Amino acid sequence: MDFQLTDEQALVRHSAREYAERSLLPRAAQRDRDGTFPEAELRELAELGMLGVNVDDELGGSGAGSLAYALAMEEIARGDASVAVAVGVTNMVAELIAAYGSDAQRAAHVPRLTGGAYLCGSFALSEPQAGSDPASMQTSAEKTSAGWRITGTKQWISHGDRAGLIVVWAVTNKGAGHRGITAFIVRGGAPGLTVSRGEEKMGLRGSTTVQLSLEGVEVPDDDVLVGPGRGFGLAMAALDGGRIGIAAQALGIARGAFESALRYASEREQFGAPIAQHQAIGGMLADGATSLDAARLLTHRAAWLKGAGRPFSREAAMAKLLATERALRVCDDAIQIHGGYGYTRDFPVERAYRDARAAPIYEGTSQIQRLVIARHLLKAVG
Repeated sequence: MDFQLTDEQALVRHSAREYAERSLLPRAAQRDRDGTFPEAELRELAELGMLGVNVDDELGGSGAGSLAYALAMEEIARGDASVAVAVGVTNMVAELIAAYGSDAQRAAHVPRLTGGAYLCGSFALSEPQAGSDPASMQTSAEKTSAGWRITGTKQWISHGDRAGLIVVWAVTNKGAGHRGITAFIVRGGAPGLTVSRGEEKMGLRGSTTVQLSLEGVEVPDDDVLVGPGRGFGLAMAALDGGRIGIAAQALGIARGAFESALRYASEREQFGAPIAQHQAIGGMLADGATSLDAARLLTHRAAWLKGAGRPFSREAAMAKLLATERALRVCDDAIQIHGGYGYTRDFPVERAYRDARAAPIYEGTSQIQRLVIARHLLKAVG
């Protein structure tokens, strides 16, 4: 295997790292305290091509590929995980429409997503009673003479109150199970679409998470993605790719915490020496570095497979599972290394732990990732 990045991949990583250092890190703590949405930062990241890293340049993206996207997500999340959430979901929505939308849908929406005209995109699949089991969703779409009328409630929608475009999944054939689910393109601010609740979250406080109510939202036939009854497959395909982004995001959060812990352990002295030289602390640092490298390798493997057009569902699940769970351990150890200071907001490791805690939950919990991996293993021997 060749672990050397291409010039283009290295440039994307450098651009994301430089922007994160200059514009994200200095304001991350304040954004967390105030719960400020990163509108200006998203527009700047759009100018850098970070809202469509894996989208072809003719649609306004960077066309740099899946691995470059993972590299960018790690750097952005290291700077501010709340910003990385908006970047990741917008990339996912742009990729989805670019890959599966009609020519008219691609032309109308993808450049607006990648260029920042929509500010960001949202992915409305989950519901209050349908999280890990999308087939139990209750949101429905009724056929009308002019198109479709959508009614229902969506839950845990990242920046659903800010998005210029939302992909909404609804049941169009109640007796067909997975085959009765359809994906629709809905514009932000559409009549009948309202934000019914915003969540007060433990972390990622610069990223809004809302409940959306759809009361008879009218959608023309031209805004159906692929066709009626084919939405479930689109959701699963998008989530496979999204898991690579979440793995990279977890890596970025944990890397920031690890680097802070390493600096602190090198400077803090106890018993006449820096604490990094004591075996207990040195072992925690060694474990953290090993965890980050292992998770990064899995994440890059999944991204490479996706970019090569090869199956990557199992590998994406493995990457998300390992990266998100190891990120929590790395952040927890970083707090421990800081001692009492780590439990205060004076050091960034406290925020890193709160931000990292969401990663094993959204876009498929760790338990769902294990189910996905197990199913692939059983299929291989069946």
